[in-house]
Amino acid sequence: MAGFWTRRLSMATTLALTLAGAGMGAGAAMAAGQSAQPANRAEIEAIIRDYILNHPEIIPEAVARLEQAEARKALAANRAAIETPFPGAVAGNPKGDVKLVVFFDYACPYCRQGHADVQKLIAADPQLQVIYRDFPVLSPASSEAAMASLSAATQGKYTSFHNAMFESPGRVSLARTMGIVKGVGLSEAKVTGDLNNPALRAELDRNLALGRALGLTGTPSYVVGNRILSGAVGFDQLKAAIATARSDQGR
Repeated sequence: MAGFWTRRLSMATTLALTLAGAGMGAGAAMAAGQSAQPANRAEIEAIIRDYILNHPEIIPEAVARLEQAEARKALAANRAAIETPFPGAVAGNPKGDVKLVVFFDYACPYCRQGHADVQKLIAADPQLQVIYRDFPVLSPASSEAAMASLSAATQGKYTSFHNAMFESPGRVSLARTMGIVKGVGLSEAKVTGDLNNPALRAELDRNLALGRALGLTGTPSYVVGNRILSGAVGFDQLKAAIATARSDQGR
């Protein structure tokens, strides 16, 4: 959460500097005789300050626009990596026209809530492809569960394991993870070996690096089209973002 507010403060500072720069530029132009009044920097800054104080609602709107612009740049630079799933770590329509990418942590209670929303979306939208990106950031048990998750993908049972992890009660621990491994019919020996598999560890490292590149501050986080959504935003907001992404494809 600290990262989120640091990023918001940085963007607000950028906005303020941009406005100040605009004021200085306008003042220089006016001083050069390109406009009559006001003709000095102090007057320009006073006008800008008064406008912002009288219309504070423009600050969050402007910061949101800056965030969206930054997100679009980051998504464009990393699109292929984001939307190329780890083999088997997918759900929904494998040839769907819209991809919803889910960054999640099995130890995250909000991800459990988000899981229910994603399951509802899959049932409601036959053209949706869901790409899961294991993003263990909360605890060592998260990382163990993520490694087991990727092992499940190599055994062709990713969604069975994934759904069971979120739909059964209990805190994430190695004992609970291995209980679910057994319950969904995975090879316990293979999963145990895969907990230290360097290839699977490299996949998690790639996911974490993608998260940093996208400025993700927690889980769950979603990528759909040109948008990044953070937190358990709910079914309706996800559905609207998917509709926007689908509409954008037709332009």
